[in-house]
Amino acid sequence: MATTKWSLDPTHSELGFKIKHLMISNVTGKFTEFEAEAETEGDDFTNAKVVANINPASIDTSNEQRDEHLRNADFFATDLHPTMKFVSTKVERVDDETFNLYGDLTIKETTKPVKLSVEHNGIATDPWGNVKAGFSISGKINRKDWGINYNAALETGGVMLGEELKLQGEIQLVKQA
Repeated sequence: MATTKWSLDPTHSELGFKIKHLMISNVTGKFTEFEAEAETEGDDFTNAKVVANINPASIDTSNEQRDEHLRNADFFATDLHPTMKFVSTKVERVDDETFNLYGDLTIKETTKPVKLSVEHNGIATDPWGNVKAGFSISGKINRKDWGINYNAALETGGVMLGEELKLQGEIQLVKQA
């Protein structure tokens, strides 16, 4: 079967996260600059090979002061590490619409394996004839596994930031000619 190439439709995709703040609520954010490509056999994503690159300097938590802190050496050190990367290693079918996507995630030159849950929402053709595939992605990582250790103790006990980061994405890929 022929190999099909897919590229990210950035205007219909988003990549975000949540992290516990003050141990009482979640703060959300997103990366506004990222790209992704997939190779499949035909339109079958069962054996997809996926590569994604994320610009950590594009972080947006709706608070510029916090975003600048996240870009510095306490967190992403974006001046030294301008790219985060995900490369898939395996796809595992859970059911007709759900897959586990395994891969290597590199943040700040540290690469660790991750598992993402992917819901394949279908394939459709837009009014201009572009064939698109839609996905909802979720996962969890421990930020300390990538050397993102910054935190502050609270007077009342506990810490300012949780270790677990919940990842979420809504992705549209466009079939390439």
